[in-house]
Amino acid sequence: MRRFLPYPLAALALLLTWLLLTGLSPATLLLGVVLAWLGTWLLRVMDPPRLRLRRFRVVLDLMWVVAAEIARSNFAVARIVLAPRPRTLSSGFVRIPLEMRDPIGLAALACIITATPGTVWVEYDSADGTMLLHVLDLIDETEWAGIIKNRYERRLMEVLA
Repeated sequence: MRRFLPYPLAALALLLTWLLLTGLSPATLLLGVVLAWLGTWLLRVMDPPRLRLRRFRVVLDLMWVVAAEIARSNFAVARIVLAPRPRTLSSGFVRIPLEMRDPIGLAALACIITATPGTVWVEYDSADGTMLLHVLDLIDETEWAGIIKNRYERRLMEVLA
């Protein structure tokens, strides 16, 4: 089975995503199956590292924290953008030292940060293990470092340890 379909869960996820985006009909189902099969074969060629998740409860906790932070940030950014009076923004960059070196964990952290409105992962310096973060409304740099390290990095390290 693995020789024909190397990553069955990825294929299923691709197929379901395709069907959610295009709707269900015989033609889109057939095209979705072909695209999912081709996508998993391309994934096999790239040879990604095996992901071993530990502590599934921490994964659920992280998902909850990320969802809550995205919702909170959406309201905060909307308040900034839609404010009737002009407000001085103090946007800026923060350099945050990270303990995590796992490429999968760093990629997940980059996705989490970039998916949160008002923040963007700008760069990662592998030489000293620091990330550069842009924040729309920067008030306290140490608070942001604590948020990234305590809310996300610590949990990701627990999951991937």
